[in-house]
Amino acid sequence: MERDIEMESRQSQRETSTQHNADASLERILDKASTKQQDEAPADGKARSKLQMFAILTALFLSLFVAALDATIVSTAAPTMSHDLQSAAGYTWIGGAFLLGNAASGPIWAKLSDIFGRKLIVLLALAVFFASSAVCATAKTMEALIIGRAFQGAAGVWINLPISGLAAILILIFLDIKHEHTSFIDGMKAIDWLGIFTFLGCTLMLLLGLDFGGVLFPWDSAKIIALLVVGGCMIFAFIYSEARFAKYPLIPMSLFKNKTNVATFLVVFFHGFVFIAAEFYMPLFFQSVLEASPLRSGVLLLPLIVTGAVFGVVCGVIIHRTGRFREIMWVGSFFMCLGFGLFVSFNANASTGRVVGFQMIAGLGQGILFEAPLIAIQSQVEQADVATATATMSFVRNIAVSISVIVCGTIFQNSMSARSGYLRAAGLPQGLLDQLDGENALANVMLPSTLDNPAWEFAAKQAFAWATRNMWIMLTVIAFLSLVASLFVEAAHLGTEHVETVTGLRKEKERPEER
Repeated sequence: MERDIEMESRQSQRETSTQHNADASLERILDKASTKQQDEAPADGKARSKLQMFAILTALFLSLFVAALDATIVSTAAPTMSHDLQSAAGYTWIGGAFLLGNAASGPIWAKLSDIFGRKLIVLLALAVFFASSAVCATAKTMEALIIGRAFQGAAGVWINLPISGLAAILILIFLDIKHEHTSFIDGMKAIDWLGIFTFLGCTLMLLLGLDFGGVLFPWDSAKIIALLVVGGCMIFAFIYSEARFAKYPLIPMSLFKNKTNVATFLVVFFHGFVFIAAEFYMPLFFQSVLEASPLRSGVLLLPLIVTGAVFGVVCGVIIHRTGRFREIMWVGSFFMCLGFGLFVSFNANASTGRVVGFQMIAGLGQGILFEAPLIAIQSQVEQADVATATATMSFVRNIAVSISVIVCGTIFQNSMSARSGYLRAAGLPQGLLDQLDGENALANVMLPSTLDNPAWEFAAKQAFAWATRNMWIMLTVIAFLSLVASLFVEAAHLGTEHVETVTGLRKEKERPEER
């Protein structure tokens, strides 16, 4: 039991997952804890006390909370931060740096936990998280903030420090799990260094190429082309390395031989692509078109987040009681597609009721799709491979959200450039046209509300609404692809007997024989 709790919590800590994912995962953990406590025993074979269980779950929940919080906490403040610092590139990098770090580190953390044990790696991750939170809390420049976000992501200023510190203390004292000691030298020898090198190469080069393209360098520049081409080649190098050379691979290629796994990974990718775009760019619509402050835009975003959290929990309860996850994925994909399709109707005259109602529909679908794919993946693999499979799913989602923030930002910039003729016809002077053109628009989201001319103000708001509308159209198509992919997921029997996984290098060596 404690193996599942710790594995799921540590993996969720790595994700650019949101609070909805945390709530759904916590519900699943609590369900297991309440129904199978009699099966649990720490490393010494003694049953855990209620106090120990409470302390462990509290620590893991706190870890989940700060990790989920940081994935999206800056979304409502990013437009204002970008405006104040006059940094259009910083708008996407505030979120992009966090997501890039998530995508590049997830599978590596998972494999290290298989070798050195979950507890040590969770504590190490919390230490990195704590330190980078301090960097972000004291950041005075956009560069310092982005560096801190790249290492772990914080931007919640000091709130992360006491929470992550308390979680680390509780884990250190109370978490006692099964792990066969692995010496540092043997563990370092067992690490898939070639896999890590090629994995980081393909991930960082591709994401940096997408991040830099059209912002720091033109898309047809030699630097961007080199990053994308070499990054693409590194993908094939990573796959070949994992299939032929890796003794303990970061991502076993056998995961992709199962049709349900592939379909589920596609659902996870499309879902990750869609949900982060809404949470990152919806505040931009609120602040530029509806003249909302950062605080009010956060309140306006609550229907999407709260609905997702509630239905994530409901999804976990339904799956726990019925064992049916395939149909749940169909329902989630349908409502996500419907909700984003309704977003297309948003304009400068959008009412609060319509904004709230449509977000609730989309949130229903998003929340469901945090939990159901996790169950689908874990039902298809051996218990010893659950951590690796979950980390791979997290990696797929993190790659999706990283690409989504960049692609949606590019669509927005190009759409604003395309509306320059409309704005010119509305009578806006050249100085304002320059501020609302392309990437400059991201640093001037508050500009429409400052215009004294009502006609100029309405035209600027319509331009922002039209640019975000193009994003919603693209995201609706992606959500539909999630629905199509979910149709290929096959049902599976969900076991009720808890099997505890023992980590350590010796167990890693035995696993190929067991499979």
